[in-house]
Amino acid sequence: MNKKFLKNVEWSILVCVIILIAIGCIALYSATQSTEHDELIKQLIWLGISIPVVLAVISIDYGLIIKTAPAGYIIMLILLIAVLFTNPINGATSWFTVGGFSIQPAEFAKIFVILTLALTISKIQEKGRNEISNLFKLGLCLLIVAIPVLLIVKQPDYGTAIAFIIATIFMLFVAGINKKYIITSIILVVAILPILYFYVLPEHAKTRIDVFLNPNLDPRGSGYNIIQSKLAIGSGQLLGMGVTQGNQTQLGYLYPKTTDFIFSVIGEEMGFVIAGLIIVLYVVIITKIIYIAKTAKDDKGSYIAIGIAGIFVFHMVENIGMTMGLLPITGVPLPFVSYGGSSLLTNLILIGLILNISGRRKKSLFIE
Repeated sequence: MNKKFLKNVEWSILVCVIILIAIGCIALYSATQSTEHDELIKQLIWLGISIPVVLAVISIDYGLIIKTAPAGYIIMLILLIAVLFTNPINGATSWFTVGGFSIQPAEFAKIFVILTLALTISKIQEKGRNEISNLFKLGLCLLIVAIPVLLIVKQPDYGTAIAFIIATIFMLFVAGINKKYIITSIILVVAILPILYFYVLPEHAKTRIDVFLNPNLDPRGSGYNIIQSKLAIGSGQLLGMGVTQGNQTQLGYLYPKTTDFIFSVIGEEMGFVIAGLIIVLYVVIITKIIYIAKTAKDDKGSYIAIGIAGIFVFHMVENIGMTMGLLPITGVPLPFVSYGGSSLLTNLILIGLILNISGRRKKSLFIE
């Protein structure tokens, strides 16, 4: 890495990520009082594993990394199929268990799907920007995403599946897809949603939607988690009740408090100030990533960056929204804050790619 590279890197993104990780570790310390900080220790181990990996991702030109994407994509498909034959955990076959650690291939698949899709779009557009609107070539792009999405839905993990879809929408929009496809898709989604609700979604998914609309339908059952989450966030007020002092957190009313509802722990024990800071940090990260997409040296860099922005936008909005009762509960973790080794390593690799792209910027090739 030369001086020019280091000067171009958006170090502010890394600073924001470090602050988020620090807040997450403090929240995990408080939330794991009853388990001798087992999940915090595992999170720190994953963080240690992530650092050299991220340094390698930053150092190697992303132009070389993206060439390995198709091979990684195929491996991820094999793993997504294999994980379906594992023993269910909380009703989902999403994890391989290795030596006390759980590995979630759907998280790592985000990296290779974004890279493979970016590579495919850029190759399609070598003959012209309008090529992406060719129905056959657009279908190829959608197929790249559809296969892993269907496998992830089979687990089932609807939240992660939606993250792939949001990233794809961001990438195709930036690629200049014909607006008629966007309008048609919106109309189809609106028309299909009722059919999905009544005839496709399993009962537990329907229940989550019903409870989202009215948590008091089942306050001691399906609505319990969201009610406790809102109580926790509300009781934190401006400065919080103090680390390890939250009622909902320490008395075991929040579940799962280290993953889905870590933002509720922060809201209760650290208050509105730190909870608000988290939102500001995400906004800064996402804004900077979009700027990097705009100023990347080539189309591949732009597509990778905007796809990563889509992942972070969805995770931030969905996780924080569901803890406040503004969105249905989907089990989506809060990047860099929630417990989860696969999630932490994946998100840090995505940040490494962003820093890689930002360091190699020359001029904007982003189409306004």
